[in-house]
Amino acid sequence: MFQLDVVEQCKSNDRKAQLALYKQYCDGMFCVAMRFLKNTDDAEDVLQESFIKAFQKIHQFKGDVTFGAWLKRIVINKSIDFLKTKRQKIIQLDESYMHLEVDDDWTIEEHISLEEVKDAIDQLSERYRYVVMMFLVEGFDHDEISQVLNITGSACRTRLLRGKAQLKELLKEKGYGTGS
Repeated sequence: MFQLDVVEQCKSNDRKAQLALYKQYCDGMFCVAMRFLKNTDDAEDVLQESFIKAFQKIHQFKGDVTFGAWLKRIVINKSIDFLKTKRQKIIQLDESYMHLEVDDDWTIEEHISLEEVKDAIDQLSERYRYVVMMFLVEGFDHDEISQVLNITGSACRTRLLRGKAQLKELLKEKGYGTGS
């Protein structure tokens, strides 16, 4: 209830309420930005831009999800937009015609640490890394990932499948094994 009251105060441009929301969410949203950007300065810039956008668009927040989930989507979109502006143009592959196999097995051997998996995810190509991070780390489903990345559902599933295959190969190369 506290959160909804603060959000309503923010809709009235109450600076104290904005500061309260900022303090409540800044550390968590900084971690989200860092997972994508890997640079403290860039993450801080994206975080500030995200909060500015959130406060400018707070009237669009309807309360159908938590404020944190709503803000997290803004941070992820801003992080991806930031990365897009930094990279060179890449020719896009139309993945919609490709056959898709379903593979929901994400198990790895028990001796592999979370840090080893995170390091391997960081080594994935950009087109697969975002989808894998959003699916595994952020807990987004295919529809949400498709919306955020502005790709089709089949492209999302294909990228996730390929990212998973790359991830398993990276772990195998490092001698960790993957259990399959």
